[in-house]
Amino acid sequence: MVNVENGTVEFSFFRPEAQAVYIAGDFNGWRTDQLRMKRGPDGYWTCTLQLPAGVYKFRYYADGTWYTDYAAFGVDPGQFGMDSILNVRPPMLQVSRRGAAQQVAAA
Repeated sequence: MVNVENGTVEFSFFRPEAQAVYIAGDFNGWRTDQLRMKRGPDGYWTCTLQLPAGVYKFRYYADGTWYTDYAAFGVDPGQFGMDSILNVRPPMLQVSRRGAAQQVAAA
């Protein structure tokens, strides 16, 4: 499962029996040893990233096996299976009193 707000991406993956879970995607060169998720007591593994606006592909890598997140923004056939799609939109705009649009800094 993925939640995106103002460039902050929260990944959540249920795999209670896993020993190690990583996120790999085109945003990190598909490295399976770089973005380790944290295990929660409820069996969910989580990770929060800051990403610039764009469309990305990713998958979870748990104990040597790839997993697709079908609850993400869609899937796309990749070279080695179905990749999950992540859509990070630009930060929301707000209008100042003078009417000029300004970007709101991501938290």
